[in-house]
Order: sequence, then C-alpha cells, then structure tokens
Amino acid sequence: MKILQFCHKPPLPATDGGCLAMHTLTSGLIEMGHNLRVLTLYTDKHPFHAEKMHPDYVRKTRIEGVYVDTRVNLIDAFSSFMTSDSYNVSRFFSPDVDRKLTEVLSEETFDAILLESLFVTPYINTIRRLSRGKIIFRSHNLEYFIWSRLAGSTSNIARKTYLSYLAGKLKEHEIKILNEVDAIVAISAEDTQRYKRLGVKQPLLTLPFGVNPDNYPVEPTPPKPTRLFHLGSMDWSPNVEGIVWFLQDIWPGIHAKHPQLQLHLAGRQMPDYLLEVNNQPGVTVMGEVEDATAFMKKGDIMVVPLLSAGGIRVKIIEGMALGKAIISTSIGAEGIPYTRNQDLVIASNARQFSEGIDFLLDADNYAMICANARQLIKREFDNRTLVALLVDLIEKQVAK
Repeated sequence: MKILQFCHKPPLPATDGGCLAMHTLTSGLIEMGHNLRVLTLYTDKHPFHAEKMHPDYVRKTRIEGVYVDTRVNLIDAFSSFMTSDSYNVSRFFSPDVDRKLTEVLSEETFDAILLESLFVTPYINTIRRLSRGKIIFRSHNLEYFIWSRLAGSTSNIARKTYLSYLAGKLKEHEIKILNEVDAIVAISAEDTQRYKRLGVKQPLLTLPFGVNPDNYPVEPTPPKPTRLFHLGSMDWSPNVEGIVWFLQDIWPGIHAKHPQLQLHLAGRQMPDYLLEVNNQPGVTVMGEVEDATAFMKKGDIMVVPLLSAGGIRVKIIEGMALGKAIISTSIGAEGIPYTRNQDLVIASNARQFSEGIDFLLDADNYAMICANARQLIKREFDNRTLVALLVDLIEKQVAK
C-alpha cells in the first residue's frame, strides 16, 4: 500500500516518547514493504534536520519537513478564548504546511493518510479535497482528558478555571473530528474506552507503542538495587507535576529510610528550579542526556509518579523491555496489561511508594519483577505484531 504518514513533529531524532512512537511505526511499515512517505511539521521546540538522518531512512521515507511557528501569540490565544477555537490545536495550522500538503497530494495517490496526533487534524479539509485515501487518525493521547486531569489536580482556582476551559475546547474539537476520519487508532485500551464513551461510531483499534525486543538487550540485574531513576521530557506538564510531587512528598521519606538509595532525574527542557535540587540528599538532576537508553541501563528502578497523564508511557515500555523494575502510579501505568506486584509495582501515595520500594529491595521480588517485565513486553508490545494489526485495519478501510 501507499501510505502518507503526516506527523506533528519529526520522528527523528527520537527525543521523546511521541517521536519514538512515530518512528517505530515508520520502521515497521517500511519493514513490511509498504510504500511510505513522511511529511512532518517542525517547530523551534522540535527542529528538523534531514542531514542528520541516515541516508537510507531519508530515501525510503522521502521525509520532508515544513516549519510552523507554534509559539503562543497572546492576541490569537485571547481571540480563541472568545470563539469556539481550540488554540492548542489551531496554532499548528500553517499556510506553508497546507501548500506542501497540497503539493504532495497532487503528486501522488495514497491508499491511506495516517494522521499522527490531534495537532495535524486542522488539515483534514485539504486532504478530503485532494485525496480519496482513507484517513486514519492515530491518537497519541486523548488531549482533553490530560488537561481535565491537570485541572482536577491543581488547587489554584485561576489555573483550575483556565485548564478546565482548555480541556473543554479540546474535547469539543476531538468530538468534532471523530466524524471526519475513517478510523481511529488509540494508544491504549483505556483511551479506546474513552472514545467509545464519546460516541465514536468509526472503527477503533487499540495500538500501543511497539518495540523490537532484540534492540533492548537485558543486562544482569544487580543483587540489590540502589539507583532509582526517572526519564521524561520536562516540557510536558504532567511530568513536571509528578516529579515535583515525588521530590516534595515522597523522596524524603524513602531516602531517610534507605539512605543508600540514589535518585537520578533526566529529561530535556529540565526547569531551572529542578536543576537546583541537586543539593537535596540523594538526588542528582542531569537534565537532557545524550543517550536515553544508556541512561536507563544504568538504573535499577524506574519511578513514574504521574498524576494527570493519559495514553501510554513509552519510557515505561522501553524500561520494561530492558528488564527494569517499574514503580508507577496507576495513571502512569495505563495501557499496560500488568499484574500488580508481578510485572510492575503500583503506588498512589507516599506510603505506597515507600512500601513498593521496600518490596523491590527484596532480592527475589526484584529479580521476579525485572524478568516478568521483559516477558510482558515480548508478549504484548512486539512492534511487528502491532504494525500488522494497523495494516489489517487500513486494508479493510481501503476495501470498502
């Protein structure tokens, strides 16, 4: 099949979970022999550098990028507040991108156009006007749900009001586009159920982030874990919220009880005030690391203290693929078909995090969790199996 993968940011470099999720799908489609073309938006936050990509990748994907200025414009933001627009989405629309999309769709006929995330949905009208290809919407997150959770977790009245308003606008937009696509691919079973509750009639497929387990070699587990770690983009509000909560309410008690434990924090766009907590006992804040996989390999226990996320956490999938023990809130572990205290450890408050660490400091428990984590990923998240499910969905839509 001929597929246009339309991305809201470049799949490479894979600087965060969203980029990696797009890249693994790209790789899987190419590996299956499909004719793929990649068109991507890029921004100041996520620049596009084709010259740094492998020439074979560029040749096979024919990847092209178009710049979009998504910096917040106060006038536009205020205007959207007075209208029905969701500024979070509409600021990704650019005449330059629309012209390039028009050019691509005029040059080639595609069986399907894969929309990567809500942020490229403003171009649906152009696609419908120029292409008879099936539009497959891949939902990386249910965006309104994330902002609703953020609103629910803040005590600041002004912030709660604004976040609730933003969540409402996003929900209106997401419901609207449900009727404009041919099929929806949700990143987790939980998001699939949320779409059903919104009244979705289009075909729905749950397709989590996939990995090639062979690319994640497992190293011997230490007899006693000593290094806790967190890795995540810190320009994403749920990550910041979770880490601040963990540092303030949870880590002091854990370190007082187990002073031998160390906590290492890494991620792009680390806020200055988090970089300054290096003087907190047992905490090392590293900021952005050059090799995320190498950083995870050095760790023993991945900490995922998310309070307001949605979708699925790519870094948990990668950590489990590497045979790492995970301790997470239930929100952070959404989308993973785990058995509690068998595949990973779930904790929702300071006491449960402390008890979870105690559980993992037992050598037998730690070894069991690490081994089971790896097996779960091999069983449920093999990218080759998942991409085949997507192809089957597309083929059924094209046959209609």
